[in-house]
Amino acid sequence: MILIIDDDKAIRLSLSVLLRRAGYEVSLAATPEEAIDLVRNIEFRLIIMDMNYSRGTSGDEGLELLQKCKIFQPDTPVILMTAWGSIPLAVAGIQAGAFDFITKPWNNQLLLERIRTALTLTDTKHDIVGTGKFDRNGIIGKSQSITDVLKTAERVAPTSAPVLILGENGTGKELIANAIHINSPRAKAPFVMVNLGGISQSLFESEMFGHTKGAFTGAVSARKGRFEMADKGTIFLDEIGDLDPASQVKMLRVLQQHTFEALGDSKPRKVDIRVICATNADLPAMVADHTFREDLYYRINLITLKLPPLRERREDIPLLVNHFARLNAEATGTGMPEITSDAMTWLTKQPYPGNIRELKNMIERTMIVSGSSRLDTEDFIASSLPEARVPTAQNLSGATLEDLERNAIVSALDKHSGNLTRVAEALGITRQSLYRRMEKLGINPDKPSIQ
Repeated sequence: MILIIDDDKAIRLSLSVLLRRAGYEVSLAATPEEAIDLVRNIEFRLIIMDMNYSRGTSGDEGLELLQKCKIFQPDTPVILMTAWGSIPLAVAGIQAGAFDFITKPWNNQLLLERIRTALTLTDTKHDIVGTGKFDRNGIIGKSQSITDVLKTAERVAPTSAPVLILGENGTGKELIANAIHINSPRAKAPFVMVNLGGISQSLFESEMFGHTKGAFTGAVSARKGRFEMADKGTIFLDEIGDLDPASQVKMLRVLQQHTFEALGDSKPRKVDIRVICATNADLPAMVADHTFREDLYYRINLITLKLPPLRERREDIPLLVNHFARLNAEATGTGMPEITSDAMTWLTKQPYPGNIRELKNMIERTMIVSGSSRLDTEDFIASSLPEARVPTAQNLSGATLEDLERNAIVSALDKHSGNLTRVAEALGITRQSLYRRMEKLGINPDKPSIQ
């Protein structure tokens, strides 16, 4: 049974017809007093409630009603309904214990998805045992910390719940996002990844929303934006914490209403997407500093997954070492090397500021530099020295493009004492591009020589 609380008769009627057609039993309340009488006597699976009940109020009555509902039925999810201009009120409701919020006028399909998500996650909140059918998408590990993350990912994958993935660079946030997608009903639709840190404010609308022919100088043809590319599928918004304030407002509108306007086109376009975001930033601290919108934060983090750094899952390192060694052997056509027990012990004790990406690069680099079928501790240490990274006439043929790029960045970091502005100038790229390349290659600017 779903309870609908709204003082507008037309809205109560519209919602009840929508939900009953979708197969739900519905109960209606026009006032907070009627609602409290119902929640005292009937156990509801879900409550949908408006936040304003009398003109001229600031929503205090709605917040008070929400708090009373949570007292009588603390485990029942509540979806709030409010006007776009009253989203701060909805955020206050989320802080008071509401499950989600949606703005009026609502999109029927989006509302039904939110209802199904709330019911699914609530009905299965005590079921944390995996079914064994979850496709890990190449995620390696059996530690408790990564197992817990995968169990939660398995639970949320069948829903359309927005997911926020937190973790340091190199911990595998993209892999987790893709795993959620391929285990969801949207698996056959696109998975579109966007690095928001690499999109400037001036290009944000064109990149994300697309543009029509002639929308601006140089727009010689129409172009789809990333949201439209992800229609029916999943959009992965990486580095959401890097989004500038102006773009945050535009992002919130799309995530809230699932509509957007392409540059040069005034007609709204609908999009059916599942949103997964990721960041290594401290978003609550950014919200407190007013550098990240609080309403956007609550829109993207209905479910939060925190990936542990590699130093907190050391028991997984031997599995990862063998996995990366095997992949590299297959890619290069060489045999799988023997890694001595001393070397494995040494590997499990390293700090890995670049996390899994750094470990992967270390394994690949050592196999290339050593060329031996048996790798000992000295091989890994030697391959990490700066001179081992500089291609010479003898080893140039064995160097990959990644090796050459890594060599150039590390050499520039050493030469300019880690000054990233000077390094970027010396390499002829922007600081933003330098950050992205260093992250991709697992280079720590503080200790470039031991990556």
